Amino acid sequence: MNTQNRPTGRRGRAKQDKHERIMRAAKALFTHHGINGVTTQQVADEADVAIGTLFLYASTKAELLIMVQNTKFAAAIDDGLTAARAAAPSTDARHDAVSTAMALLRPVVVCIREHPDNGRTYLHELVFGDPGEAHRAEGLALAARLETGIASILDRTEPDITPERAALLARVITAIVHITTTASVFSELDDDTILADIRRQIRASVDGTTPSTPQHPIERPQP
Repeated sequence: MNTQNRPTGRRGRAKQDKHERIMRAAKALFTHHGINGVTTQQVADEADVAIGTLFLYASTKAELLIMVQNTKFAAAIDDGLTAARAAAPSTDARHDAVSTAMALLRPVVVCIREHPDNGRTYLHELVFGDPGEAHRAEGLALAARLETGIASILDRTEPDITPERAALLARVITAIVHITTTASVFSELDDDTILADIRRQIRASVDGTTPSTPQHPIERPQP
């Protein structure tokens, strides 16, 4: 049995146990009720810890959500990177780049949209919260890992794209994912529709041209 990451000593084990109980409680409550339907006291009660103890692990409800979402986000990125490595090569480099990028992004998009309010709040907190806070710093590191993965795909599959442009396009693509997955106007749409729209935007960004099919797959509200 691998015990490398297990805490040693009674105090360390007790701390780890409380952390795991808080994570399980927060995950269950956020999944069933969303961030707006949960209080920190409810999480503390569900985890069977005092509210003061809870605040030692996360000082706000937003930080609790970030803790939970970081775990899901990390798993989604792992799944996406595995899928991207397994993506079959194509004779069309641009098709290969877009398809491989979408293989990476699909589990990430599904993760963000699993509970729209949670995903929207999570990304908002990463962008606008204190980057020095530990849980946000972890989330930002995950976002950077995703961006690096996209840049690597573009650099590897697009011979005309320099590493510098690949890195810039990766930032553009992550912004596309952020906006398209969290915009309230798109919240009722299914994952496949959102993913199809993201694919079109990525193709336009990579090609530097307007997609051949001008109709946008998402019907936006008329003014």
